[in-house]
Amino acid sequence: MAGTSAAADATDASGISAVEAVVRSDAALLEDDLAAFLASLTSAPPGASAPESVYGAALGRSLYAPVADAVGSKVGQEALVPAAGAPAGRAPLRPSMVFWAYRNYRGFPGRTGEEASAADLAAVRRAAVAVRVLLKAAVALDDIQDGSGIRYGEPALHVTHGIPLALNTGSLLITAALEHAAEPAVVRSLLRSVGRGLTGQAVDVSTRTALTRAELVAAPLAERVAFWESMAALKTGTLFRMPLDAAVAALGVVEDERRVLDEAMRNLGLASQLFNDLTDFVPGFGGRTTHEDFGQLSNRVFLELLDSAPAGARASGELVGARLKEFVLGHPDLRETLLLLAAEAVERKRAAMEAVRGVCRCERSARYFDVTIDRKGHLVDRLHATLLKGEGA
Repeated sequence: MAGTSAAADATDASGISAVEAVVRSDAALLEDDLAAFLASLTSAPPGASAPESVYGAALGRSLYAPVADAVGSKVGQEALVPAAGAPAGRAPLRPSMVFWAYRNYRGFPGRTGEEASAADLAAVRRAAVAVRVLLKAAVALDDIQDGSGIRYGEPALHVTHGIPLALNTGSLLITAALEHAAEPAVVRSLLRSVGRGLTGQAVDVSTRTALTRAELVAAPLAERVAFWESMAALKTGTLFRMPLDAAVAALGVVEDERRVLDEAMRNLGLASQLFNDLTDFVPGFGGRTTHEDFGQLSNRVFLELLDSAPAGARASGELVGARLKEFVLGHPDLRETLLLLAAEAVERKRAAMEAVRGVCRCERSARYFDVTIDRKGHLVDRLHATLLKGEGA
């Protein structure tokens, strides 16, 4: 990885570093592109019925409104604190790993010899929008499957608009995102990611059935952990892998580096899923949902502790709900298990960061990546520190 001088990332009068200014500018560009994409989905085509007609009004309620709610919400998305004088300084911004790949492989503004083509930038911009919209579609569909009524403190889409319209909206967003990506290599990448995500979700949902629960309870620890890792790599790991896979497809990145990035994102995804599993036992992180996720056996903490489950529960496969909650929260090894899993999350995050830095073209690129994942990475570290202090469970 090439280095740069400290001055290369000097801060301006507002305290924003040169790299963060680029991150903010790229994130603001993505927000503008998302707004244009949303407008294209919620505007009646030429010659359509007037909005005040019965058909127009029905279309507005059943399609345009839920699409706008699904794509337009900024709640829970802010990763960069608004800063006066910065690009989109007063708006909540979420950096994109698609743009990190663009900066890493095509350069930063004003750097000699790093002039990207207009075609590359256009492909990356379309890919970034497609990725974000696919993630929004996944949220809408997952909330229905998981029975989640709240998302980031707001009513879930199916609560506001009903399950039929939420299903339709999620499906429409998938097709619209793939069409928007346009570049065949990017579309193929996104299709693979959608398939992986749906596969992982299917396995996750299966843990609510008596048969899969019985099989998991009866399986040895190594097989339970392998089950979790396969599921999490598909369900959560895909959320991290999809942006980079789409970006490197658009930019034609060499295969060796694609494999490095793919494995790094897999590790980040597993670290993120561990974090999500652990927050169910730490009130400071789980909030109102702490001690509520006991309807299935996909949580890694549950799977780690099953060896000592009562024989009757192991045989019946009915260790779920109140029985599972009582068993896990009263387990003598719970705190040690939480600490070990939190440490694993920290290590997986560290390994991922190190791998990504290994393919960074310059120090600016490394800093860009750090800023992009800082919010989730910081939370993984903070959860481990919280558990070390004896808090949680």
